[in-house]
Amino acid sequence: MSVIYIVLTVSVIVGIAFFVVFLLAVKSGQYDDSYTPSVRMLFEDELVKETSNESINSKTD
Repeated sequence: MSVIYIVLTVSVIVGIAFFVVFLLAVKSGQYDDSYTPSVRMLFEDELVKETSNESINSKTD
């Protein structure tokens, strides 16, 4: 029965350690996306294309 308490304690400590490391990585900017904004203008926006076609069709009807 005492083994369960030891394993539970160790798992909580490991979980807290991973959470702290994750927070430090997020705070340091490791997960910031610096590539996507630079290439976003190269891709066409499908929603704008569809809405503009619908508005043209409704004006001609």
